[in-house]
Amino acid sequence: MASILHRLSIDAPPELVHQLAATKQGIEQWWTGRPVTGDEEIGGRLSVYFSDPTRPAATFEILESNAAEVRWRCVAGPGEWIDTRITYSLKPRADGGTTLLFSHSDWEQESEFMNGCSTNWASYLMSLKSGAEGRGFMAYPDGEISRWD
Repeated sequence: MASILHRLSIDAPPELVHQLAATKQGIEQWWTGRPVTGDEEIGGRLSVYFSDPTRPAATFEILESNAAEVRWRCVAGPGEWIDTRITYSLKPRADGGTTLLFSHSDWEQESEFMNGCSTNWASYLMSLKSGAEGRGFMAYPDGEISRWD
């Protein structure tokens, strides 16, 4: 199985980074730039929207959401994403900031699509970092670097 991995040092408290990664309002700010629908509780499902506001681009089952980790399983969306896992591991730093370890794991194989997703994840995670640090977000469509249309 292949994985996308990123590590970020964020000059913001873990509680804020968790709120951005785990809630509909947070995800809208740094990633989708569009409304996120669903239930953000464990066992719930969140749907994200991008270019088509009437059709979810992906839907995730919430597997875990606590101070140290947010973990999702993709249940609908691009074929290569189905059953992949997205994890945000949050580690408090001594200076009050957060180390974010991000993974999008369990891809069946590496592919050009996976490469593009890795590029976009890096961009959107930088949006999360920038916004958490008070420098503004760069959600979709501004944060998109690699597109498939």
